[in-house]
Formats: sequence, structure tokens, C-alpha cells
Amino acid sequence: MSQRISRRSSKIIAAAALMAATASAAALPAHAAPAKTYAAPLSHSTAAPAELLSDVRITSHFDLAAGQMPENIALLPDGAADVTFAKGRQIARITPRGSLDVLATLPEPADGGVDTPVLGFPLTTGLVHAPDGTTYVLYATGTADLTGLWRLRPGRAPKRVAALPANGLPNGLALDRHSKRLYITDSVLGTVWTVPLSGGRPTAWSTAPELAPTGFLGANGAKVHDGALWVTNLDKGTLLRIPIRYGDRAGVPRVKATGLAGIDDFAFTGRGGEVLAALNAPNKVVRIRPDGTSTTVLDAGDGLQNPTSVAVRGKEVYVLSAAYTTATDPNLLRARLRGHSHR
Repeated sequence: MSQRISRRSSKIIAAAALMAATASAAALPAHAAPAKTYAAPLSHSTAAPAELLSDVRITSHFDLAAGQMPENIALLPDGAADVTFAKGRQIARITPRGSLDVLATLPEPADGGVDTPVLGFPLTTGLVHAPDGTTYVLYATGTADLTGLWRLRPGRAPKRVAALPANGLPNGLALDRHSKRLYITDSVLGTVWTVPLSGGRPTAWSTAPELAPTGFLGANGAKVHDGALWVTNLDKGTLLRIPIRYGDRAGVPRVKATGLAGIDDFAFTGRGGEVLAALNAPNKVVRIRPDGTSTTVLDAGDGLQNPTSVAVRGKEVYVLSAAYTTATDPNLLRARLRGHSHR
């Protein structure tokens, strides 16, 4: 794989370096030395705690020079996985056999996306599948004509179905199958938007201060679980629970876990409120228990390269790494949950 990095790729690495510095400063006491940066080996590791994960291995490697920095993942019933490539403006499918098929490439903004907040290039982010097989994806370009929620159907060109503010950065995407509504986190504006599956005008569902950034990116990953929208805040290192009240009103956010510098996307394991979360700059995946305590279960020794998102299907765990700051081997890692009974 070529390791040459384009000018636009260097922007994401520079921006992510800022994230890394911010996260490290938040995580370390004033007298502590920064942690070393490790280049992850390509070999497999069994470093994950035996009581949680087994069979840890990297199953797919992506092309950094082509902008294949995987940002988000959605699993299909047939064993395939769809991913967004942050800089590549693409949605791609990884088949059960491991081959990669590009499903769609979103249009490039006329100015190249130089006004995209924070990053300065067009960014493909959140991804979900609806029950009817439709795929929804978020796109941030810094332009009013392209920023927003896009819909992808087999055999059709991608179509924007909801416009979002060009000065924001839509990032996390979650589907409430009961209400048939989508929730969208904006990492720059500190807002959660909601829009029906049919598309239309988004509504600002929550602008709680817990969602705001403190210098880089705020509200990030999002999942609907147990009557609430769960959201991470990358800058603040927090996991939040926001109740979904009657009439689709947002309840008061409650901080469920702290001290998670660089937290990106996450997934519930199926064991109550237990969560697996990606910590991007720290290069870790952590297990967050319902009481808010966390333990590292994967790290650079397992092949992580700035993990961005986690997905769980039954006993199978999927972790994407984008290599934003490591600039080495963006990949898909898989592992198995031990003693898991989720169906």
C-alpha cells in the first residue's frame, strides 16, 4: 500500500493531531509525560482481557493514499458491513468474504470543501440502515448545497434528503426504529438534530451544553438504546444519556461516564448497559460498564490505528481504525465476545 499522503489528507492528519494533543492534555495530569506513540504491527494479538474478547484479528486493510479512512460502520444481516470513508466521500461494502465494493461516491463541492468546519475538506461520516434496506449517510462540506443527510438506494444515485447548516459538522447518526426518526449529532454546533426517515426539514432536538465542543469536536457518536439517545462528546470525554420523552422531546442529559478523552463512536454489547467505545487519539477500545467505570480491551498492540467506531452483531465485534494521526494501515479489526448471550 502506498504511504504517500495528499495535501488534503494532510489536513485531516493535522486536524487529528490537534485532537490528539487536546485529548492527551485532558487525560494527563500536569506533571505527567505524554504517552508514546506506537506503530501497530500487522500481526494478530491476544492482548484483550480473556473475560471479554477472544480471536482478535485484522480482517481488512484500506488504502490511506486513496482516502480510505473508515469513519463509521453499519452491519447487514447477511454478514456484510457497510463503511464510510471519511476523506474518500464514499460508502463501501465489505462482503462476508472480505472483498470491498464501492457503493457510491458523494459529489465533490465546487470549492473542494475548503470551508468545511475544523477539517477543511469534505467529510463522510455517520451511517445507518433502515428496515427497508435504505442506507442513510451524513456529509459535511462547508457548502449549503451538499451538507446534510443523504439517502442511498440500490441502483440509484445518492440523494440529499435533508439539508443541514453548512457551518456545522454532522457526525453521528442514529435511527429510532419505533418512531422512524433519525438523530444527527453536530460536533461543531453542539446540537442534536432530528429528521423523519422520509427526509425534510431537520429540527434542533437538543442544544444542551453537554453537547458543545471545548476546542475541537463536541457531540460525536450516537445510538438509540433503552428509550434514550446516547451521545459521546469527544472534547469532554463523556458518554451521555438523553431520554426520548413523549412527543419526541429531549429529556435532560445525564452523564453516564467520564474520563474518556478522544471518545468517538460506540456500540452496546447486548449485556444491559455495557458499551464498547472507540477512543480515537488514545488508540484504544474501552469497555464501559453501567456504573461508568471503564477498562481498556484493545489497543495499538492489537492493530488499532485511531479507532473511530464499533459495531456488535451477536458475538462478533467490529472495530474500524482510520489512521488519522498514526498515518499507517487504516483497517477493520474483528473479535469475539466471550460468554455472550445477545441475539
